[in-house]
Amino acid sequence: MTKQERMEFLVNEVNKHNRNYYELDNPTISDKEYDALYYELVDLEKELGVVLPNSPTQRVGGNVLDKFKKKKHEVRLYSMNKVRSFEDLASFMHDMAKFQKNPTFSLEYKFDGLTVVVEYENGKYKNATTRGNGEIGEDVTEQVRTIKSVPLEIPFKDRLIVQGEGMMTMKAFKRYNKTASEPLKNPRNGVAGAIRNLDPKETAKRNLDWFCYSILLADGKKFASQQEMHEFLKENGFLTGDYFKIIKTPQEAEKYIEEVDKVKDSLDVMIDGMVIKLNETAHRDEIGFTNKFPKWAMAFKFEALETSTLLKDVVWQVGRTGKVSPTAILEPVELAGATISRATLNNIEDIRKKGVLKNSRVFIRRSNEVIPEVLGLAEKLPNSTVIEEPKFCPSCNSVLAKKGPLLYCKNRDGCKEQIISRLTHFVSREAFNIEGLSEKTLLQFYHTLGVCEFHQLFTLKNEDLIKLENFKDKKTNNIISSIQNSKNIEFFRFLYALGISEVGIKTAKDLAKKFPTIESLQEAKVEDLTAIEDVGEVIAQNIVDYFEDEENDKEIQKLFEQGVTILKQENLTLSDNLNGLTFVLTGTLEHYTRPEMSELIEKHGGKVASSVSKNTSYVLAGAEAGSKLEKAKSLGVKIIGEDDILKMMQEQ
Repeated sequence: MTKQERMEFLVNEVNKHNRNYYELDNPTISDKEYDALYYELVDLEKELGVVLPNSPTQRVGGNVLDKFKKKKHEVRLYSMNKVRSFEDLASFMHDMAKFQKNPTFSLEYKFDGLTVVVEYENGKYKNATTRGNGEIGEDVTEQVRTIKSVPLEIPFKDRLIVQGEGMMTMKAFKRYNKTASEPLKNPRNGVAGAIRNLDPKETAKRNLDWFCYSILLADGKKFASQQEMHEFLKENGFLTGDYFKIIKTPQEAEKYIEEVDKVKDSLDVMIDGMVIKLNETAHRDEIGFTNKFPKWAMAFKFEALETSTLLKDVVWQVGRTGKVSPTAILEPVELAGATISRATLNNIEDIRKKGVLKNSRVFIRRSNEVIPEVLGLAEKLPNSTVIEEPKFCPSCNSVLAKKGPLLYCKNRDGCKEQIISRLTHFVSREAFNIEGLSEKTLLQFYHTLGVCEFHQLFTLKNEDLIKLENFKDKKTNNIISSIQNSKNIEFFRFLYALGISEVGIKTAKDLAKKFPTIESLQEAKVEDLTAIEDVGEVIAQNIVDYFEDEENDKEIQKLFEQGVTILKQENLTLSDNLNGLTFVLTGTLEHYTRPEMSELIEKHGGKVASSVSKNTSYVLAGAEAGSKLEKAKSLGVKIIGEDDILKMMQEQ
């Protein structure tokens, strides 16, 4: 294929995806993939010096849909040019100095929603229009009227036309998908489908927001800067987002953009970059526009955390509680610095809602460096097939039971995968912390020594282990010693080790604080348990069901018979020096692991939280601290080091 042919192919391909995205609200590729195609086309056009008449590089937005009344924009809307590096951003900022002495720049979120222009007359809401092709949009007056963050009346009484972004917050998105017959792929699809729905009642159901960021026309009003515009919008009751900075140098731009990049996944709104504009407005007309972009503004796009790839197969795996869950096997794809080949599918109901098929292209997302999740169907292929729900356990072939959308293997004592998962969890660091017992070693114990219950670990002797493959005297002695040393254990670790469904380490700690002994917890009722913060009815019922099971009770007694001892809480408290203080840990500490430091904080009366908020007392930051550190800075939370907190613990 020649370069000319490649360019023609790219024009057709990008136009196709533009139609799917803007007109049909049904994207079939991710933003990352789209950007790769678009910028390849841009580079080819520059290289060849040719721009085809139907090139998408010459267009703003998409076509106007026939089902809506068309409305011509009084002020033409432009798109935003994008830079691909901080070097390009610095070049843009230096160019502005040719027009403005000592220029300053505004820095704001680049919202990932649907552009909507709203007009006011005599201080009252008049109409709303989508971007469309930048010159003609769709009249969505009644749909936008349902958005509660769009003011219906404002203090400014002259004619006003403002531009903003219709958004569906993450909270609204998750809330909607819980009950939706057809779950949304992402918040952007949610807002586009809602605003471009002919029935305003359907729009209202999605609880949208609208963030205003630009003034297109304000009769009788002049603005010297973007900052003045921003303040004017806030004074008139417009929602503007919680980020606006004035900067002077490329170094500042890079610093703040990197800070936002680290915390973007924790925001309630979807953003895909930052917008930087020349703050001073005096020379904007002189600087001018291309046929598509203002020359005095630029967008810096973040690396996308979404992409699409081929879903090749689905495997069903059994966990320690017997739950059988699906995992997608993917055509390997690079995403956010990692090669992704597996992703979570949750359950069969989720698969059906998302319309996911074998041998289809699917959207995947990776956030906060956790296992990726399949978001939904991107494209059905000719050989795509329905994902079937298994009837038998993939490990032991027992008939599966169903509880709501979840599948369970009830063969608790005969299912190898369940047994090994339970044992692995029991010996893990946050549980009994028995060193040397990997999953591979536990499989040896299971197959050769018949170990399938927790208490059997404490019956093992040197002569049992020495006969195993690759077990020498030193390894045998170390493991036996580690098993014996683990017998004295804190109550919360003991509870966590039992593997009660949905009882994680935090819940185990909360239970141990409320119930001082295993006996008192065994007698607890659902209403006693739900009185604990963050313990809902489902978790409470799981706890009650666990202790009502005679087999579980027998196992606990056998552990005690083997010498397992739960340490008394009063023996664990070192001081109350940190009483009333809440800490968040981030980064790598020098002398302690984070779990070790968390435990130490709690022994001195403090509380450890997983996320930074205005209620956080201190953030303890180690090396390579991430988004939590940046959020602490933005909220003004005091940041301390390891030496600082150790001094606080030791104070008399």
